[in-house]
Amino acid sequence: KEQFGWFWVGFYLIKNDQLVLGPFQGPVACTRISKGKGVCGAAWAQNKVIIVPDVDLYPGHIACASASRSEIVLPLFQFGEITGVLDVDSEQLSHFDDVDATYLTQILNLLNG
Repeated sequence: KEQFGWFWVGFYLIKNDQLVLGPFQGPVACTRISKGKGVCGAAWAQNKVIIVPDVDLYPGHIACASASRSEIVLPLFQFGEITGVLDVDSEQLSHFDDVDATYLTQILNLLNG
């Protein structure tokens, strides 16, 4: 949190057609998210990175923590199939941009081997 100013970072993994909370850092969050619901579910359904400058303006945002103001969600792939998402939240508005998306994607690619 001190290095990047992120409020919450965690993985949601696909199990039984839902995103299920995996390893995370921060306060306890939503434990299950349906496909297409909220930012995480939308990133899963669309297989793409979603950057939300102001979560209060995002239609259907799931407010797991009131301190979250902006968010970036990236799909996690293994063998070409989406297996989950990386969710990063900030207490600051407009905290994330395309540079964050690029570097976080590179980190996820390293995790995938």
